[in-house]
Amino acid sequence: MTDPIHAKITEIVQSDKVVLFMKGSRHFPQCGFSATVVGILDKLLPSYKTVNVLSDPAIRDGIKSFSSWPTIPQLYVGGQFVGGCDIIRDMFEAGELQALLGADAPAAAKEPSVTLSDAAVAAFRGAVESADDALRIEIGPNFEYDLTVDAKKAGDVVTASGGLTIVIDPASARRADGMKIDFVSDGSGGGGFKIDNPNEPPRVRSLSATDVKAMRDRGDAFELIDVRTDAERRTASIAGARWLDDAGAEHVLGLPKDTPLVFHCHHGTRSRAAAERFLSQGFTRVYNLEGGIEAWSTSVDPSVPRY
Repeated sequence: MTDPIHAKITEIVQSDKVVLFMKGSRHFPQCGFSATVVGILDKLLPSYKTVNVLSDPAIRDGIKSFSSWPTIPQLYVGGQFVGGCDIIRDMFEAGELQALLGADAPAAAKEPSVTLSDAAVAAFRGAVESADDALRIEIGPNFEYDLTVDAKKAGDVVTASGGLTIVIDPASARRADGMKIDFVSDGSGGGGFKIDNPNEPPRVRSLSATDVKAMRDRGDAFELIDVRTDAERRTASIAGARWLDDAGAEHVLGLPKDTPLVFHCHHGTRSRAAAERFLSQGFTRVYNLEGGIEAWSTSVDPSVPRY
């Protein structure tokens, strides 16, 4: 009898020429090995199919027996298993992966639209030292940003904003279209860049205990969710926090997906993991109280017992 999971995997690997089984998604890899393979494929392909094994335990276990390969990620091309992270990296460096993907590799990435504010242009101009210098934008698979002043390199995509030349590698260019960059002064001669990128997927954001208190003081609408054990809650709790037991989880899952959710635990580790799970359920405004109830006790409300 055919294994139903193997039958499902066969259907998946035959649905697209290039299929990557990974942890997370193309726009939000959830392990370093998956991020490495995504970074390689993004250099070569405008699109490919990804399957998040974290969202389906049966697929996560089944793909390992299907391929007789014990680790994730796994790449399939034309319905055939190619390999995991180390093999893909070695094939890429040898030029073999490019040959295997063939006509699927685009000739060049399109020029993205990138907008610099006047303040950002002024900040970057202060770092330009020669006529060959340009603003280089690099965007990693997890939308990590690196802004430097550098000369144009072979293969770069070139655009401009505010009279300033911008150079971007092809993989970053596909993540940069519509991006806006501003420079925010701290009032003492310093400051930092603020990036607004419409291509960036929702992610868990960090909030301090004082941030959460300020939200309450303003009357902001949000759900504060406690992921600790019942014994911990009996020891100490933040007034108004909803316990994430079965009933609490059912309540949260029934909320509109744009409801702000703030998770907390003792120190912030368990709550971040819980926040990631709800992010994967489609919620778009998900936050973690960094430092947990310990931070709340020490910086907001000392009447809450520490333990």
